[in-house]
Amino acid sequence: MASGKSKAIPSDKINLRLILVSGKTHEALFSTTDSASHITQHIYDSWPEDWVDEERPECNILRLIYQGRFLHGNVTLGALQLTPGKTTVMHLVARENLPEPNNRDQLKKDKGRETGCANCCTIV
Repeated sequence: MASGKSKAIPSDKINLRLILVSGKTHEALFSTTDSASHITQHIYDSWPEDWVDEERPECNILRLIYQGRFLHGNVTLGALQLTPGKTTVMHLVARENLPEPNNRDQLKKDKGRETGCANCCTIV
């Protein structure tokens, strides 16, 4: 998990380019089995030198955003189907709580749980 810029990316690692709200960036290598919580812990523990003037929030509120979605702590880079040997951009933000899911997948799940009279009653 060494940091690096403009270096060759090992074929078994994913280079994450993390962007802060301020626009500052930092790159670090991770494996496909690393989870979002592992990544945020690593960044917290080895806060980049070029971010020293940025306020370092508590580790438990650091969150990753990938393609507009907050990543929950146990999701791995492999589960996101990121390609090893490539650079992927994610945002790193301080946020106490994750937003509630509000997408089509959640709506489908909710509709699947609906029960109506046709599903539970028998009229004789």
